[in-house]
Amino acid sequence: MYNTAMYSRSDSSATRTREAMEINKDLMAASSTPIVLAILAEGDSYGYAILQRVRELSKGRMEWTDGMLYPVLHRLERLGHIKARWEVAESGRRRKYYRITSQGRAQLAEERKQWQAVDATLRGIWQSLSHSIPAGRPTVAALLPQGA
Repeated sequence: MYNTAMYSRSDSSATRTREAMEINKDLMAASSTPIVLAILAEGDSYGYAILQRVRELSKGRMEWTDGMLYPVLHRLERLGHIKARWEVAESGRRRKYYRITSQGRAQLAEERKQWQAVDATLRGIWQSLSHSIPAGRPTVAALLPQGA
């Protein structure tokens, strides 16, 4: 497993450490397409801003890197789900902005349906586990991922 989102944060009033979370690299990869498409459905954006939005939406639990994001953006562009354009920012720096296409919106709708089905399935099984476990079966705590 990759440790993709472990960090601690401190501020002037007190030092706070967020609970460390490991997110499996396969789960990160599987969720990258709907996350990027959904962020771009909010409006056009560029790489660094997308990375910041992922961090914000996940409350710091998902820390993507350039090396993870840009291959996803290039693949989505190749598939016609997003379009890219260069713009010069007020700072004078060139940025590549991405926008979702109509094909990308259709893909996002399909991804959403699939993730909702996965979510419902997991919630159902976790709910059934939280009720009674027949004798001779492992406890709920033993079956759930650490931190769940």
